[in-house]
Amino acid sequence: MSIARFSPFELLLLKSRSQVDTATLLLLAWVLVHRQQVSEGQRRRRLAQVTAQFRHGHELGPVMSIAHSQDLQAIQLAAEVVRKECSNERSLSILYQAITVATDDGELSLNNHYILGFLADLLNITPATFSTLFHELTGKPLQSAEDPSRDAYWQVHDPEYHARKARDAHAAEQKAKEAEERQRANKEQQQQKQQKQQKQQKQQKQQNKQRQQEEAHREKAKQEQAKREQNKQQERRKRQEQTQQQERQRWQQEQKRQEEARRQQRERPSSPPDRNTRALAVLGLTPGANRADIRRAYRRMAQLHHPDRFYSGSEHQIALASTRFQRIKSAYDYLMQNT
Repeated sequence: MSIARFSPFELLLLKSRSQVDTATLLLLAWVLVHRQQVSEGQRRRRLAQVTAQFRHGHELGPVMSIAHSQDLQAIQLAAEVVRKECSNERSLSILYQAITVATDDGELSLNNHYILGFLADLLNITPATFSTLFHELTGKPLQSAEDPSRDAYWQVHDPEYHARKARDAHAAEQKAKEAEERQRANKEQQQQKQQKQQKQQKQQKQQNKQRQQEEAHREKAKQEQAKREQNKQQERRKRQEQTQQQERQRWQQEQKRQEEARRQQRERPSSPPDRNTRALAVLGLTPGANRADIRRAYRRMAQLHHPDRFYSGSEHQIALASTRFQRIKSAYDYLMQNT
């Protein structure tokens, strides 16, 4: 499988010396990124302190990047690894570390309130045990998480909430009026635009009609011109065909004359070849061979047909070989004397 198919967190798990430690590291980083009024350097130093004994074997930077990206699939995978591999003692240790990094400044953010509850449920830690552990570590009881969807939450955390809400309502009303006026103006502009378009369409129709008439006249003239050109091409093709037919007839007549001449030449008795031609034929040569060609041919033929090569054969084979060799020797002697 290609490495490009793995997510960044899956790659970290594959390279990790301890997948449980890597998964716990991501969950603690998830808590740290939701700490309020804490710099990134402080987050990394705090995470390094809490996880100093971990055996994951990789840098903290990639884990913090995944936590900042809010990669829920990576967080879900980390939670599954922790839930599958952790004992009860290790589960309490992880929750202890999470509460520690979430409450270093004494304040528990609303996001971390829900994250700690999620971790406690993930690690099969009862709400009572979770509350007890939180109280022991922070010295404060664990309060119920506030509901940001209720007005009471914003009255406490944002005293100007109702005034801002009234201003927003007034602004929305003004915006609605402005939108209505814009809509009315747009409608008038649209009507004017439609009237203008109708007028332009009428003019365009008239122009198109005139253009179509001109196109029809041009097309008619073009067709007539094409017809004349077609007639000219037909006449040219007809003349070419006549010329080609005449050429074929002349070629056929010439072929007939040549065939007749060849036939007469075949029927004419041929004169027997002279002695020089016969001697060359014995050595496998053609007329025009020089003395060097004759020597090479003689040596080759003598080696092939010398009677000594057939000493193991019958007397008839030896006699035939002697006859052939004598013919080769006679042809060679004659050619060397007369060439």
